[in-house]
Amino acid sequence: MKISIYATLASLSLALPAMAQDAGDATKGEKEFNKCKACHMVQAPDGTDVVKGGKTGPNLYGVVGRKIASVEGFKYGDGILEVAEKNPDMVWTEEALVEYMTDPKPWLVEQTGDSAAKTKMTFKLGKNQADVAAFLAKHSPDAGAEAAPAEAEAN
Repeated sequence: MKISIYATLASLSLALPAMAQDAGDATKGEKEFNKCKACHMVQAPDGTDVVKGGKTGPNLYGVVGRKIASVEGFKYGDGILEVAEKNPDMVWTEEALVEYMTDPKPWLVEQTGDSAAKTKMTFKLGKNQADVAAFLAKHSPDAGAEAAPAEAEAN
């Protein structure tokens, strides 16, 4: 019995840091975004570059609060388009971005129910995801307009 209690306590102590993931630090996230800028830029509608970056991925200015796969003129992959089709009112939230950038494929499978869903984003961010999401939220004018019901249905 004692061993079982100790094992449970040890498991909880290891799980608590993961469960207590903070809201993120936008300043740290800006530095961490350097890993993302090979493919993504953060450019305001007036053309001001927040972060100069690549065009392989969509512009991430305003991503928090924006509908999934909705950057006009960007050629999205089939998996993310399927998410948008199945969840037409779903918007990116910081939480969804954290899950997606951690490993895009399982997120797509979860959202679509399609185990064959494919992603064009092959990069996986192994740490500081909440910081990057906070940085992106800072540059998302509609971040406060996150659709709670869409997020609840999506996850």
